[in-house]
Amino acid sequence: MRIGEAWNLKWIDIDFVNSTLSVTPEKGSHARMFKGSNKLLAMINLMPKKSAKIFGTYELRGYRGSFVGQRKRTARKLQNPRINQITFHTFRHWKATMEYHKTKDILHVRLLGHKNIKNTLIYTQLVTFQNDDYTCKVATNLKEAAELIEAGYEYICEMDSQKLFRKRK
Repeated sequence: MRIGEAWNLKWIDIDFVNSTLSVTPEKGSHARMFKGSNKLLAMINLMPKKSAKIFGTYELRGYRGSFVGQRKRTARKLQNPRINQITFHTFRHWKATMEYHKTKDILHVRLLGHKNIKNTLIYTQLVTFQNDDYTCKVATNLKEAAELIEAGYEYICEMDSQKLFRKRK
């Protein structure tokens, strides 16, 4: 989420039963829904419910100041001045990069909410895109499918009762 999207979260945007958060977009992006961890939802649920917004009417500048102060103390304690370069926005870049590495699917990284894939590519700046050459195999039974998975192939789909697998060359 963008910081403004997180800041504008309302209690009605959270479904504690299904562990989801609905994000109202800003900057003309897409609305989206995230799966929240039990730990995150438990922490959010502990916050005071004094207004419709989760973060209440407290000013964003105050939270930013707390973050900057904590960041400075951490950098000093760990003797690592690079920690002072971390911002809330840094976490969006990190999440995009990790999701791409996990899925190898740039379209999945659209969870950031961008309407244009070019904007999503900016966030995955640390990713070296591989070519799209694959070796494809077909499994007709469970034993063949297991062997392909053990050999590093990933399952793609099923056609005519046969399972298709692929692996990057």
